[in-house]
Amino acid sequence: MTYVIAQPCVDVKDLACVDECPVDCIYEGKRMLYIHPDECVDCGACEPVCPVEAIYYEDDTPTIWSDYYRANVEFFNELGSPGGAAKMGVIDKDDPMVAALPPQA
Repeated sequence: MTYVIAQPCVDVKDLACVDECPVDCIYEGKRMLYIHPDECVDCGACEPVCPVEAIYYEDDTPTIWSDYYRANVEFFNELGSPGGAAKMGVIDKDDPMVAALPPQA
């Protein structure tokens, strides 16, 4: 089990969760942030600091955003497990589902 970042983060990318994460497992894509499922230790520190309520425990993700679990996992298919987001900086891609979304207000 892991935490998932969902649609409310798209085009917002508030970094409060990144600052709060003790294991540096929240990576920044072009349009949203992604939690690495293998690096996350399920501490939950990120969830309460998210100003747009985009972070959910996997089993608690609203059904309407259930595809974001897959998006968070598959975002790392090519990257593997870099072992920390800070050294990566902004990653110049997003999950195709996210990339295809119209700009969010």
